[in-house]
Amino acid sequence: MSSQSFSPGPQTPPPAGRRPRVAVVFGGRSSEHGISVVTAGAVLRAIDRSAYDVLPIGITADGRWALTADDPERMAIADRALPSVEQLAESDTGSVLLPFEPHNREVVYSEPGSVPKVLGEVDVVFPMLHGPYGEDGTLQGLLDLAGVPYVGSGVLASAVGMDKEYMKRVFTSFGLPVGPYTVVRPREWEQDEKAARKRIVDFAADHGWPVFVKPARAGSSFGITKVDDLAGLDEAIAEARRHDPKIIVESLLRGREIECGVLEFEDGPRASLPAEIPPATAHDFYDFEAKYIDSAEGLVPAPLTGEQTREVQELAVRAFDAASCEGLVRADFFLLDSGEFVINEINTMPGFTPISMYPRMWEASGVGYPELVDRLIRAALRRPTGLR
Repeated sequence: MSSQSFSPGPQTPPPAGRRPRVAVVFGGRSSEHGISVVTAGAVLRAIDRSAYDVLPIGITADGRWALTADDPERMAIADRALPSVEQLAESDTGSVLLPFEPHNREVVYSEPGSVPKVLGEVDVVFPMLHGPYGEDGTLQGLLDLAGVPYVGSGVLASAVGMDKEYMKRVFTSFGLPVGPYTVVRPREWEQDEKAARKRIVDFAADHGWPVFVKPARAGSSFGITKVDDLAGLDEAIAEARRHDPKIIVESLLRGREIECGVLEFEDGPRASLPAEIPPATAHDFYDFEAKYIDSAEGLVPAPLTGEQTREVQELAVRAFDAASCEGLVRADFFLLDSGEFVINEINTMPGFTPISMYPRMWEASGVGYPELVDRLIRAALRRPTGLR
């Protein structure tokens, strides 16, 4: 029987004299479209243009890949409103097409009624997408098929990092502590809604109200409801299912919210100084409005003991390794009143504006925002494509 090689694809450096070309891809079909645009604007502003050529590519809310202006100023939150790719693409009706075969990295622009234009080769993609259809392994799989290197985790880690149920299953299998939760999958809800609802009610009876009802595969706190009693449950389930037919219900963990960044260095992953998210006094919990609109101020570094700092850093790196992550991760924890750290989730493409917690934690750890962006691009350029 003949054997087939599954060795990683070779990394082809750009020709001598040409700067590496970075395609910053953002927007997308998820409810986090606007946050992705804001994040990409910050990255475009920070990329060293003397070291890299840049190609901004926006994905519209309906999935079209559009050539957008390299204009970070138009990609910021204005008057509490999020920007969109549609605004940046304006009247453009063309589509950007990535190559679908290894070792052909030429990007093509196609417009109805016109001859397609070759936009040149792309050496690495910086995918600034949040949520499904971008952060969940789908885009990563496309780029692996095309043989194009990219910033961040691969298909498996991206999918695990997006699905809160399987993320927790991976963590527990590696001995990492998680809080109580239950999951209702789409088929369970469709086949016996009454039984699925009763399971949630029984979970709340066992662990106490309030509970948090969440989409299993969403981010930026979209679709999350804190439910104080039975009366608010149906509305919370409907809101979560509006974002994802699979929902997860978690018990309230009493303690402090602690975050820690992980970054891949040449010698392996390292953890940043941790941060603390203080209680959002104007909000019921650290929701979307608190994170992005009202910009709740986190404490960097977190006021922890040296021993607590070392412990949460170790747990963050263990979570990074458990999910087979690459590039970067923000790991979110609760420091319980009992003194125990419990991991809540990881985010394989965390909020990345200069005021987001991940860059702020690395700033406090000695890695400034432009250097952070550069390190991620260089790590992606070093990494082979395919199985690794």
